[in-house]
Amino acid sequence: MASGKLKTIAQSILDRCDIRIDGDRPWDLHVHQDAFYGRALRGGILGLAESYLDGWWDVDQLDQFFYKLLWADLEKSVRQSWRSQLFLLGQRLVNRQRKSKKMEVGERHYDRGNDLFEAMLDARMTYSCGYWKDAATLDEAQEAKLDLICRKLRLEPGMRVLDIGCGWGSFARFAAERYGVSVVGINNSVEQTKLGRLRCEGLPVEILVQDYREVTGRFDHVVSIGMFEHVGFKNYAAYLDVVRRCLADEGLFLLHTIGANLTLEVPDLFVEKYIFPGGVLPSIKVIGEALEKRFVMEDWHNFGADYDKTLMAWFANFEAHWPALQPAYGDGFYRLWKYFLLSFAGAFRARSNQLWQLVLSKKGVPGGYVSLR
Repeated sequence: MASGKLKTIAQSILDRCDIRIDGDRPWDLHVHQDAFYGRALRGGILGLAESYLDGWWDVDQLDQFFYKLLWADLEKSVRQSWRSQLFLLGQRLVNRQRKSKKMEVGERHYDRGNDLFEAMLDARMTYSCGYWKDAATLDEAQEAKLDLICRKLRLEPGMRVLDIGCGWGSFARFAAERYGVSVVGINNSVEQTKLGRLRCEGLPVEILVQDYREVTGRFDHVVSIGMFEHVGFKNYAAYLDVVRRCLADEGLFLLHTIGANLTLEVPDLFVEKYIFPGGVLPSIKVIGEALEKRFVMEDWHNFGADYDKTLMAWFANFEAHWPALQPAYGDGFYRLWKYFLLSFAGAFRARSNQLWQLVLSKKGVPGGYVSLR
């Protein structure tokens, strides 16, 4: 089909979300290669992403572009290529997050370079959504989130806490310093673990390179912040069984996770290929099914809109530090990381993605649990 006709088709689709090709507004699309139209229309989400990575199109405000696309549910009208459909079928049939793949996401994402994440994140290196209710800066939002978690868990000095997917140890360090608890953190990233141990030196914090399926011991409370997205729907029950086994009978489990409005059994193709291999967002339905006969739901808190602010703050930091990062990472990485951060910001702004904190108990808190906000 001629590029002129493909452009007309593309514009007719974009008209539904008030985006113009070669328009003059910040969210309008500027196309540099006519081949873009066929690639995006045939390739769907991945075709759109890869054509951006190759420099075939640009938008002044990528976050607002994706907000408009997703708010209009435009992604539902773009069909996937046969290669994409075949890949997604394979994802349904296999356990993408099986134990033999446990180090993959760490090696391909979290081990990219501590210098990148030190530049992008807050002072504590907290790689999850901040809590902006009373915060004005990224550092304040992340400290507010960590403190909120500690209060929701009712931490007291001398308690022992398990942190599943502890990252660079931001929660472990905060909880040990502010609440006097000891923390065992587990992680699948070698580089994160090395730096996390340094940042927690002198505190009652132990950080291990270990898969959640290998955890032993008993803990007063368990926390998991931004790790459940890597577990995979085939493993939710096994994951929760591990938590239940490790959690004291009167203890609480706080699960902090990005959530999807729809039940998905497969990853976003762009995210799978370039950002988080094996990552799949849980829905309310699949979480609820996995919790049955394992935990009592004490509290479910959604502050997904705060992830928009968090991602925009991360991008501002990334952009400000890019001149120092560029020699090591290269211009292609800049486009990839910009697309990642700003497309996610647009998704949370459009409320396509959520951020949930669940507080769970084994048998129910005697007298009831008081929700905190």
